[in-house]
Amino acid sequence: LRLQARFGIDWELRVQLLKRKGPSHDTELRLPSIPGGLADILTPRLQHPSPLLPDNLPDDPKPRTEALDGLATWCLQFTPRVAVLEALLSCPGVVMELEQSLRLFGGKRRLVERVREECVDLGVRHLAWAPTSLAALALARAGVSNGFAKPLAQLLDALPLETLTQVAVHQATLARLGCQTLGQVRALPRGGLSRRFDAQLLGALDQAYGLRPDGHAWTQLSETFHAKLELMARVEHAPAMIFGARRLMLQMAGWLLARRSGVTAFTLRWCHDAMRSKAAGDGGEMTVRTAHATRDTEHLMRLLAEHLVKVELLAPVGDLELVANEVHPLEEKSFSMLPETKQSGESLALVLERIAARLGPDRVLRPVLVEDHRMEWMCRWRPAPERAPRIGCRPLDLPQPSFMLA
Repeated sequence: LRLQARFGIDWELRVQLLKRKGPSHDTELRLPSIPGGLADILTPRLQHPSPLLPDNLPDDPKPRTEALDGLATWCLQFTPRVAVLEALLSCPGVVMELEQSLRLFGGKRRLVERVREECVDLGVRHLAWAPTSLAALALARAGVSNGFAKPLAQLLDALPLETLTQVAVHQATLARLGCQTLGQVRALPRGGLSRRFDAQLLGALDQAYGLRPDGHAWTQLSETFHAKLELMARVEHAPAMIFGARRLMLQMAGWLLARRSGVTAFTLRWCHDAMRSKAAGDGGEMTVRTAHATRDTEHLMRLLAEHLVKVELLAPVGDLELVANEVHPLEEKSFSMLPETKQSGESLALVLERIAARLGPDRVLRPVLVEDHRMEWMCRWRPAPERAPRIGCRPLDLPQPSFMLA
């Protein structure tokens, strides 16, 4: 018995009887559909991709690619399988494969809520979840968020043709054939579609319905972080730059989480508008430092806001740039299975950093012990945000007892 299954829009199963001895039997049976039990075995394993559709992307290809790469960098904190789809088209998207990350983030519901809350600050317009990447992309373009509420084929059959780019290319021809939805295109004879249209149309439908595996070029995590953002409107006051800087800060936090690292210094640069005066210069920059490595977005944003209050812009700002200068690995802490007492408020180090940013580093000091026998020299005062220097024991010039040298 020889069994051959062909995956496509219309399942086809061929069964041929073979003899151990003698000539082969020519009897062949073709089934137009596969029984339910056998279909569960032959159907490829479906993942849980999540596409993000950003809004207000620039028309210039370079800034457009940088914006999509920044969103993909933020997505790398959830999974290493992140891809940018159709970057140069009118409605691009970023896809995440989250099947292997559900337990790490507390299940599907918690992960969906976290992504939905955080992606708003990154300018994401639509978010959808589905078993395949192209199905999730099509549902997001149609405004449908949950791709698991109904069977996948039932949801996709009702979508218009423009939700899939490979199908939208032939929308005029398909409309003359009476097709307005993906389900109507899927109902056409497969042989006629393959002869009249290109292979991309059938391939896209197969991938969207889960009949063919997806193949994407996954985004690689860069060794350094450097992100740019073009502001939607010119900013004339420095504190107003905090809204654009937050999007860059979220991207840096996702990059740090993917690298299991924290930052102790980052630089925010701004470029003045092209209509500026010559005395204003090209722009300015500001470096923010922390005493300990961290990737806490809220704490870093508070420090940045305290520094921006003191900045006076010489000309309107049109572009922002964020660079992670000093990156250090962070030690991951395991949570206890027993109930722990929750800490109320922030730690002393975070509070001192924010006060020092507001009042100035020379106004908030902390004592540092010094090896000196004189009482008045045993303690020195240093700025609180600075790291305490590690001073080793100095070698003594005097001869040591023999029991100490042993």
